[in-house]
Amino acid sequence: MQIPYELALGWRYTRAGRATRRNGFISFISGVSMLGIALGVAALIIVLSVMNGFQKEVRDRMLSVVSHIEIFAPGGAALPDPQRTLAEARANPNVIGAAPFVAAQALLARGEDMKGVLVRGIDPAREPEVTDLAAESVQGLQALAPGGFRVVLGSELARQLGVQAGDVVTLIAPSGQVTPAGVVPRLKQMTVAGTFNSGHYEYDSALVLMHHEDAERIFRLEGPTGVRLKLEDLHAAPEVAQQLAHSLSGDLLIRDWTQQNKTWFAAVQLEKRMMFIILTLIVAVAAFNLVSTLVMTVTDKRADIAILRTLGASPQSIMGVFVVQGAMVGVIGTLGGLLLGLGIAFNIDVIVPAIERALHTTFLPQDIYLISRMPSEPQSGDIVPIAVISLVLAFIATLYPSWRASRVNPAEALRYE
Repeated sequence: MQIPYELALGWRYTRAGRATRRNGFISFISGVSMLGIALGVAALIIVLSVMNGFQKEVRDRMLSVVSHIEIFAPGGAALPDPQRTLAEARANPNVIGAAPFVAAQALLARGEDMKGVLVRGIDPAREPEVTDLAAESVQGLQALAPGGFRVVLGSELARQLGVQAGDVVTLIAPSGQVTPAGVVPRLKQMTVAGTFNSGHYEYDSALVLMHHEDAERIFRLEGPTGVRLKLEDLHAAPEVAQQLAHSLSGDLLIRDWTQQNKTWFAAVQLEKRMMFIILTLIVAVAAFNLVSTLVMTVTDKRADIAILRTLGASPQSIMGVFVVQGAMVGVIGTLGGLLLGLGIAFNIDVIVPAIERALHTTFLPQDIYLISRMPSEPQSGDIVPIAVISLVLAFIATLYPSWRASRVNPAEALRYE
């Protein structure tokens, strides 16, 4: 099969400087453009992969405490028929775990220290079906039994109150007793059974776990206030929530994990988009360096262009030659950036520790970030747009020089040759 001469000549011009040592400066500028595109593409892939990794790390830590979907009665009241709700929820093929819970707000006191807390009553036997808390604090959860009035505290909350396993704290419930002197809050002495550390400050500093039957007694509820579900695919939570809204009986509210932290996830996505735009400018600058490279090439190849025109080449063919040359630089730079970026992104857990050892420093102190490694998760949804944008920018950069080449007058070009 005969290769079109536009393609062959464009490729020859791309590598001519290396082959003959002529036009070394043009070849150097072309190489710089190619390298700039590669570094820009690689930077985009690495930064977005690290941001995806951090988002996944935070999400996983969050979901160790938060279930995929919560079903609850309006106003914090007890579910009218929790067993029926559990059965109807389990009937959905996407649900792989379900457990009842009680949610309420209270105050937790130890001496003069007092903190506002979120009380969550759980069934320790079913809790592993919906969260990973059992893996975080096995002994503490096993100690929660009906009538024992024991609690498991978030690690930061326990630190703020200065308590540990075996200490006694006072839980102050807002649903108090009515006396001649007014409403008196209900106070209950609770024994600390253990602590958990989810790595998510919002929960570690405010969440108190107890057996759901104890919570029902303290807050004067006739049963659990809701049901928590775990799904086979956590990303299907919004869709499953819509399905449950039509299949469950009664006036119930349904909330999936994306709604519980909607503001945080929206902020992360906005930050990711801004980083994408900023780093794309690096690729754009490198791509538009092709303009100067091709303009110089066109100027240097005026005689070649004139000869081709006198041999019958059309202006469109001449334009195609230089579009091919610029596109080759864009393709090679993009492929190089993809290989470099993906290579670093997939091996960042090896590269970063090596850099830390060489520089005798730590990029992620564990006492601040709660993780000791740099997370990375390359996603095709990021990589494909990066490659496409890089190629499109390189193509756009070739249009003006190629058009200029197609306008060369053969007679004028050959006059001084």
